[in-house]
Amino acid sequence: MKIFDEISRREHEQVVFCSDQKVGLRAIIAVHNTTLGPALGGTRMWTYATEDDALQDVLRLSRAMTYKASIAGLNLGGGKAVIIGDAAKDKTEGLFRTYGRFVETLGGRFITSADVGTEVRDLEWIRMETRHVTGVSPALGGSGDPSIVTGFGVYMGMKACAHEAFGSDSLKGRKIAVQGAGKVATYLCKHLAEEGAELYVTDIDEEKAKTSAKRFSGRYVQPEKILELETDIVAPCALGGILNDETIPKLKCKIVAGGANNQLLDETRHSRMLAERNILYAPDYAINSGGLMSVGNELTGGGEQRALKQAEGIYDILLRIFATSKSEKIPTSAAANKLAEQRIQSLGRIKHIFSNGSNGAAHAHETSKRV
Repeated sequence: MKIFDEISRREHEQVVFCSDQKVGLRAIIAVHNTTLGPALGGTRMWTYATEDDALQDVLRLSRAMTYKASIAGLNLGGGKAVIIGDAAKDKTEGLFRTYGRFVETLGGRFITSADVGTEVRDLEWIRMETRHVTGVSPALGGSGDPSIVTGFGVYMGMKACAHEAFGSDSLKGRKIAVQGAGKVATYLCKHLAEEGAELYVTDIDEEKAKTSAKRFSGRYVQPEKILELETDIVAPCALGGILNDETIPKLKCKIVAGGANNQLLDETRHSRMLAERNILYAPDYAINSGGLMSVGNELTGGGEQRALKQAEGIYDILLRIFATSKSEKIPTSAAANKLAEQRIQSLGRIKHIFSNGSNGAAHAHETSKRV
């Protein structure tokens, strides 16, 4: 891979490779854009097949975080990190504390939190070496598990999708296929079940999926069949790339709205494919931005209730995206990108005004000559 070409193509500011053989650490931190504020994004731990795969993943994910923060109205930039390793057997205190030291060297340009393969305990190890971490346990002054807010936000976004597609945001009696039975999917299913939706649940962990289906009075479906069900809504809540040339033609739903990141394998082509099939797509970084709202509130002193209130606004965010999509005659993913980029460009102009940093007073740039 031509690394600098990949970095430039997505307009990343900085990519850091972290290595310590003694603790088995191999990590990549990607800072995409800090126009709106410090880059905030989770640290993912995954058994990537190749180092190129890990780099591609962290570049895609960090770029999405920039757009997620912008569309959510947060004063944060976009970043992400990946640790190459097996989350089930490779975790140690030494590994995460060493990684925390690398995060500290960035001086606050990158702030991390939990992601796939990492959890609150891991963040507490990281926090021993850097203050630039969010999502730690409430006992340590943190906001706790952001999945609670993410799941609620996806639920609110799904209701906005129903309003757009069906003329009513009620999900009672709607057939909804949930792909994944992790934390976000579980919180989402809880809200859907309480409203009376008819749930179909799957996961590569069959036992976990069956437990979730039973808990929420749903039905277990084998992973390879979940996207082919005749349903109202499909909710991808596992790993990315699930919407592609092979799967999109099999969809028998009106809406795709879920909590997974990078659901479109190819953003441009596959968003168009969905639009051509009249399937309403909720851009993933918009509908799943509740988790970022949660950890972002930890930085500003807000609590879970404030984050949940912000997550309610995902309903209106999606309606704006849909309105832009219709008026501009572009796919919903392109509409979301346009709205996110407009905010970045607009607020980026503030950077042209000099602030002395001590009292917040702003001054126009000028050149003076003193004799």
